Amino acid sequence: MTMADLPVVHRLDGELFPEDTWSEEMFRGELADQPRTRHFVVAESEGGEIVGYAGLAAAGGQADVQTIGVRASRRGEGIGAALLTALLDEAGRRRSEAVFLEVRADNAPALRLYERFGFEPVGVRKRYYQPSGVDAIVMCRRLRVARPPVGFSREA
Repeated sequence: MTMADLPVVHRLDGELFPEDTWSEEMFRGELADQPRTRHFVVAESEGGEIVGYAGLAAAGGQADVQTIGVRASRRGEGIGAALLTALLDEAGRRRSEAVFLEVRADNAPALRLYERFGFEPVGVRKRYYQPSGVDAIVMCRRLRVARPPVGFSREA
């Protein structure tokens, strides 16, 4: 995702999450940290229309899925899975040991997607989403990270 994508992404975010829409300034702040601690991507149709977006924050061995959104008319086509795969791949490249996320307790399709990808519930944030007061389910997926050898080598 680039700054040029922001008008379309922001408009789509408002359509998908009317109660929880990020401001354009929030998106700008996230993109300003690319690639240092952030990784944001878009999914485009064959005609170049943005049909989905996703973002990851990663630092200190932990990553957090910041957002995933897919145009309502394009759901069920695997776009959300492709976006989540891109985020998990990036978390692995950054050597994150775990990926966390929060999902609305009433978002059954998203919960199924995350469970399919190996995320497990680890907590609840009561009344997290405002103004609706819907709980957030905190989920985590541990990643297998290849670690460099630790200790002394016999070779000099």
